[in-house]
Amino acid sequence: QLFYPEWSQPVLQMLFVGAYILFAPFVGQFADSFAKGRVMMVANGLKLIGAGCICFGVNPFIGYTLVGIGAAAYSPAKYGILGELTTGDKLVKANGLMESSTIAAILLGSMAGGILADWHIMAALGVCAVVYAGAVVANLWIPKLPAARPGQSWRFRPMTHSFFSACTTLWRNGETRFSLVGTSLFWGAGVTLRFLLVLWVPAALGITSNAMPTYLNAMVAVGIVLGAGAAAKLVTLETVSRCMPAGILIGVAVIFFAIQQALLPAFALLLLLGAFGGFFIVPLNALLQERGKHTVGAGNAIAVQNLGENVAMLLMLGLYSLAVSIGIPVVGVGIGFGVVFALAITALWIWGRRK
Repeated sequence: QLFYPEWSQPVLQMLFVGAYILFAPFVGQFADSFAKGRVMMVANGLKLIGAGCICFGVNPFIGYTLVGIGAAAYSPAKYGILGELTTGDKLVKANGLMESSTIAAILLGSMAGGILADWHIMAALGVCAVVYAGAVVANLWIPKLPAARPGQSWRFRPMTHSFFSACTTLWRNGETRFSLVGTSLFWGAGVTLRFLLVLWVPAALGITSNAMPTYLNAMVAVGIVLGAGAAAKLVTLETVSRCMPAGILIGVAVIFFAIQQALLPAFALLLLLGAFGGFFIVPLNALLQERGKHTVGAGNAIAVQNLGENVAMLLMLGLYSLAVSIGIPVVGVGIGFGVVFALAITALWIWGRRK
């Protein structure tokens, strides 16, 4: 049995995020050039191969990189197909259901993975492979729709030119630029919050259990499900700006959370924070899919979005790591993080209204 040093964990995460960034110019065209249900099947097949590699003793860095490539290819097809199956206000509702089911899967997977890993690590990996195999089979029941943008060039230079042209097109449009910046800020903040919780729990609550940060993250996830459901009922593509106060309140909730010293208020604030997050992100996703579908293709739009979100994750994690490394107390980091996020969303809202 091989044991890897502590530094291997962030390197694995970087490989996963790096796959989204490196393959961004290609996965959007891949999603738009074929039936998206079949693209999802191929992507899940890559994840299955990656999980199988790890199960059979292949270097886990190779296996996890394959899983990352599969995930990068899967995302544009998963969200892009929503815009082909439905439109208008129903698209907001579909995004709410997608976000809710995704968070529910993350919750179930985290809990089941923790239990299985404590029992037998190979059993946990084996279950992952079985689940990916089930996903491949389930893709057979997704309606086979015609390709959104068939006949595009598969040469490297035209593909990269097409992708960066899509980036330019989406950035020049006020609505899609608004959505791209908002979603990138949200997911960059979400990843940073997960790491912040690991340091905050022992510092603020005096609890050294490894399970407590997981429980707190679960409260955020439950809140996102509730907020996504509310957004599906209360926000339409014509009233997307209604989600912006919720974005500002995410930062406010982080500030109040950072100064807590009791467990129950912390749970309540994270539930509220997640609800604000779900209400904020779902309309922005729907707006990008609808507008992107008619300009660069839904697959390309999601690929551009994934690039922005993952770059934001790396930048925010870098700033967080810098703040911790120079000795800023974790409570101070949390307060500063909340203030900066609230101000950033406020600036985005004002900028969007002026445009």
